[in-house]
Amino acid sequence: MKSQRAELVADTAIALLVDRGMRGLTHRAVDEAAGLPPGSTSNLARTRSALLELTLARLAQLETAAFAPLLGPPGPDVIEALAEMMARALWTQLTAGRKQTIARYELAFEATRRPELRTIYDRAGERFRDIAVSILSAAGSSDPVRHGRQLVAFGEGAMFDAVIGAGAEPTLDDLRLGIGELLRGMLGREGP
Repeated sequence: MKSQRAELVADTAIALLVDRGMRGLTHRAVDEAAGLPPGSTSNLARTRSALLELTLARLAQLETAAFAPLLGPPGPDVIEALAEMMARALWTQLTAGRKQTIARYELAFEATRRPELRTIYDRAGERFRDIAVSILSAAGSSDPVRHGRQLVAFGEGAMFDAVIGAGAEPTLDDLRLGIGELLRGMLGREGP
């Protein structure tokens, strides 16, 4: 983020998206909720698009920071290590990062109607797909690009179902087991 003020505005926008949805996110609402003088948010992000872009950039920054400690080198049992790593990353998004996940879904829906936001949203998502491709390539995937996309899609689907869908909230063990099964299928290895 450019400044502490930009972080404050973006963090407040995230909270407003969670509490009020897309319609509740206005420059004035951010000023009020952040305790800033009127007009402060519009000085930083002149248009609604600029405010949405700032918010999405902050979400990507927060998610990258949350995932970074979980993305260490896999141990000797690659599938078990990868399943553990991804399960913990998803679990973080469903627990400590739940509000950020909800805000990201609000922005995802808005990105379907705003090409300028879609570009930023897609670019942020590519970072996570690139990581998945790299990890699966190192693990011996026969098609790391396709498998990376599928792994990310599995994670996105599990999060969406838990947060917004009608599905049951998965446990960490549920996530670990499901991801392990998916990885064994992708990597052509039998499981326990």
